[in-house]
This record gives sequence, structure tokens and C-alpha cells, in this order.
Amino acid sequence: MEFETVIGLEIHAQLKTDTKIFCGCSTKFGAPPNSNTCPVCLGLPGVLPVLNKRVVEFAIKLGLATHSVINHFSQFARKNYFYPDLPKGYQTSQFDLPIIGRGQIEIEVDGQIKSIGITRIHMEEDAGKLMHDGMEPVSHVDLNRTGTPLLEIVSEPDIRSPEEAAAYLKKIHAILRYLDICDGNMQEGSFRCDANISLRPVGQEAFGTRTELKNMNSFRHVQSALEFEVRRQRDILLDGGQIIQETLLWNPDKNCSESMRGKEDAHDYRYFPCPDLVPIEISEQWIEEVRQTLPELPDQRKIRFINQYKLPEYDAVLLTADREVADYFEETVQGGVQAKKASNWIMTELMRELTGDGISSCKVSASQLAALLLMVEKNTISGKIAKTVFLDMMASGKDPEVIVKEKNLVQVSDAGELLTLVREIIAANSAQAEEFRAGKTKLMGFFVGQLMQKTKGKANPKLANELFSKELGG
Repeated sequence: MEFETVIGLEIHAQLKTDTKIFCGCSTKFGAPPNSNTCPVCLGLPGVLPVLNKRVVEFAIKLGLATHSVINHFSQFARKNYFYPDLPKGYQTSQFDLPIIGRGQIEIEVDGQIKSIGITRIHMEEDAGKLMHDGMEPVSHVDLNRTGTPLLEIVSEPDIRSPEEAAAYLKKIHAILRYLDICDGNMQEGSFRCDANISLRPVGQEAFGTRTELKNMNSFRHVQSALEFEVRRQRDILLDGGQIIQETLLWNPDKNCSESMRGKEDAHDYRYFPCPDLVPIEISEQWIEEVRQTLPELPDQRKIRFINQYKLPEYDAVLLTADREVADYFEETVQGGVQAKKASNWIMTELMRELTGDGISSCKVSASQLAALLLMVEKNTISGKIAKTVFLDMMASGKDPEVIVKEKNLVQVSDAGELLTLVREIIAANSAQAEEFRAGKTKLMGFFVGQLMQKTKGKANPKLANELFSKELGG
């Protein structure tokens, strides 16, 4: 029997506001436990929340960027459940009247464009965080994160493979980063994803029983977890078993999912309108004001890179996937470097050396990279020497001119100086010279390599080839 995979993703994006959604406490990550709290976010008796206007503006921005319906009227609701890191015993969220309605984005997998629907995007507050003691059977609660503003992006069940899920997740991540409303840091939990997945026989309209996957803090973990769950559910169904609706945790160390609890449905949360917050009314004028602040988004920038810089689509897609990388590329080109050369260096040499923090922690500025590439273009140094200089720049942050001067790496382009060495090498390797003259032209690499050894890699490669070709009669 053949099965079709059905996946829906719920993405939680922490917003880059200075203060929490309903109070003035800081949202800064890494503060001492329980230091960024107040009576409002702790839910103490007698307090009243006040909505952070910036959160609403960020929600409108994301709605516009995902071609979604901006609801002119929306309302907060209380989502009731007990958990140790939820001090109020309920979460202030949105349910039947969310701020953003249906929308869609396009993804590309294996060269095929596909539209993925968005069911809704709603505002809510984050819960706290449990800190489990590794030495004793106790858990500690840090409520700093309580009340941090979130946007929850709920997709339609339009995703049909783990690869499509990863592509959708990366696209949403890129849009949030381009809008500058979420830092997208999955390790710190500011961009989180839960996945609902089920299998059904091909041709069947009704969905199968779904499971929910949690605890996935990287794009790779999301794809790996979904691939595992597809295999697990398929094996159960082929053996005549039934899928249990439950919540699963992904264990990246064991590369498998583990049962957490029986899955709850929405009605178990006993939603009702929040009596402490007035409904939200959004005028068309406000929407248009926010629209004017929208930046160039990934798809738009990709098209511009192809048209303006004449880049291949592959380069444009890779460079625009991350806003900071795209900015870095454009600044490098503005330094006078040919676009394709800048693209090649960024996609290979630069990205190979980047750490998990990405380009934000790179010690080589775009202007420094431009200066290095211009030195190659002007034959001041060779391309091979440039790679060595670049590694030194990544480690020290020094300008390329300083490193080249300190290590005496200026390319030797004096024909007279090189010709003397060329003749010495030919005389010392007469057998190879005769083989070359007899038609074994691949030996050119041998001769140029000898010259590079003598000059410590500083000989001008093009001039070296010309001189050897002339002296050997090639």
C-alpha cells in the first residue's frame, strides 16, 4: 500500500520588542533567572495587562509579507491549562478571532514551485521555562520568558514531505529576519516549530490520525524528525496497527521520537474571551502605514539580484536566503568587485569558515573582502595566496594589505625575474621538458608547480604559463 504524507507546521516566533506583550519588563535574553518579571507577567491578583502596540504592528507586517488577510477586528482569549511555567494558569492568546487570517507563501523543492496555505497568524504571550536539574530529581522555573510576545504561524496541511516542511520553515524564517521582527535564533528558542504529521492511503480524502512533534531546534532536526515519523507511522500501518494521537519529543541524540503525552484537542483548553483586554480594531489607514515600512523581501531581492547583477538563479537563491548575507554581498560589490566573483567567494570561502553564529560574528567586513578581491584583480597577489590571506583575516580581523605586507606575499610579475627561474627549472628537468615537447602537455602543471615552490606561491600564474610555453616551444 502506498501512503501520502500530510504535514502542518505551527511556528512560534518571539518578537524583537524591547518589552513584553502586556507589561514593561525587558525581553532581553540571558538575564539572571526570574529577574525580568513584574506583577503583571506573573499574573498576581489585581493587575491589568496593557497591549504593546509594537506587537500589533509586527503582526500586520508579517500578514502583509505572507499575502494574508488582515482582520480589522480581533480579540484575545484565555487558553486554560496547567503547567509549572505558566504562573497564571492560562495563556493569553487568540482563538476564533485572530489578527491575521488566511494567506500563503511559495516554496521551491527540486525545482518545483508550490504554494503553502497559512491558516492564521495570531498574537500570544510566551510561557516560562523549566530548568531540569541533572544531579537531583527536581526542576526549577525561570519566568523571565513569561509574557514575551509571540506570533504563532499556523500552516494549512498542504505540506507533503519533510523536504517541503524544511523549505517552508526556512522561508518563514527568512521573511521574519528580513522584516526584522524576530532574530530567528532557534538555539535560544526565539524561533520554534511544532509539526503535526499523519499518513493516509493515496487517494483517500480523510486525514489519518496525527501525531505532534516537539523539541526541534534546527532545520535539520525538523526534517530528520519528520523523516523518522514517516517511517514509524508507515511501519505501524503496514503491520495492521493504529496510530495513537499523541505528542512526541524529538531526541536528536538517539535520532528518534519519544512519547511525551496524549494529544489534547483545542476544546480541552476551554477558550473564552479575555475580560482584561479590549478587542483590537485596525483601520485601513494603519495597515497602509505599516505597508509603507515593508522592506524588500527574499523573493523580490532574488529577482533583483538576477536582473541587476546577472547572477545565476542558484547564486541569487543562496545569497538572499539570509538578509545579512545578502547585505554583505551588496556591500562587497559596492567596493568595486565584480558581482560573480564576490558571489563565488561568499558562497565558498566565506561560508565554509562561518561559525554557528553566522555572518554576524565574521571578523572580515565586506569592505575588507572587497579590498582582498581587488588585490587579486590587480595582480597584486594570486588567487591562491588570497585564500591564505583570507584565512588570516578571519582569524585576526586585519586588513588584507597589512597581512600581505607583513608576510611579503606580493605577487611576482617581473618577467625578467621569473624567466631566470623558468630556465633553471627547465634545465634541471630536461627529461620532463623533452616529454612536454613530444606532446605530453599535462606536464605544464609540473613546471608551474616547481616555479611556485621556488617563489613560495608568489609567481604570477598567467605569466608563468606564458614563459614556460615560450621556453618549451609549446
